[in-house]
This record gives sequence, structure tokens and C-alpha cells, in this order.
Amino acid sequence: MSEIVYDATVVFCGRFINKYSRTIDQMVQAARSGRQNIAEGSMASGISKETEIKLTGVARASQEELLLDYQDYLRQHGLELWDKDDERAAVIRSIGSQPDRSYKSYMACFEGPPEAFANAVICLIHQTNYLLDQQLRQLEKQFVKEGGLRERMYKARLNERQK
Repeated sequence: MSEIVYDATVVFCGRFINKYSRTIDQMVQAARSGRQNIAEGSMASGISKETEIKLTGVARASQEELLLDYQDYLRQHGLELWDKDDERAAVIRSIGSQPDRSYKSYMACFEGPPEAFANAVICLIHQTNYLLDQQLRQLEKQFVKEGGLRERMYKARLNERQK
């Protein structure tokens, strides 16, 4: 989902934001940070739950920053921010429940005017944040139950010594 948000943000910025605006860099970097930190946290999972939790939290914060940028864009341009119960938002959510979704799955949502495009990405960011929140809760439970790498290594070393 974060990859779709990133790709959509690059396209949105290219279409609707002045190419000389710093906003482009800010939005693209926030979207990229969300995507990259999820991947990096996942790669670190086998070594350090603490690092995975931290990087997943950074990804979540980056998505929140991007969400605010899209909301600012709508407000500053006098465009409507869809309510979560809006029928148009429900359409975006329904695409998200399909298997093997990709950027192409949302193409029709991204081809319209800036209001529809921004709101579609906002829906995707909310979905991404929901998934990240669930992941963070699970990681924290796992960390509390199993401990970190150092704790597991210490237990393994003690078990080995006791043999």
C-alpha cells in the first residue's frame, strides 16, 4: 500500500504542484520515507525487534506528514476533503480489499481532477496507517512476550552453559 501511495504522490506532485515549489520535495520524501522505512524495518526484523518497531514508527509518522500535506493542498485550493463515510471514499476502500492490488488498480481514481486524486491518496494513506498501527501493536506484543535480540541471545547462552 505504501508503494502505491509513493507512486501516486510522485504523479500528483508532477501534475498539480508548481515544479519550483519545495512542497514537491517534501511530499515525495515523506511518501518515500514511509515506503522505505517499512521495507528497512522488515529487513531488520530478524535481528532487532526494537529497530523494526522504531522504523515502522518512522514510516507511520512519515505517512501522517504526507496526509497533512494532502489535506493542506485541498484546504489551500478550496477543495473538498471527503468524509470517511463518503461514497467515493468507500469505492477507494473497496479497491483496497481486492487481492493483488497495485497502482494500476487505482488508475481511474488518479486520472481525475486534483480534488478526486488527493482524496483518493488520502484514503490510501488512512488504509496504510491502519495497517501500520496494527503492525506496531503486534510488534510491541511480540517484543514484550519474547524480548529483544540481546535478551534472546543471553537466554540461549545460559541454556548452552547449563547443558
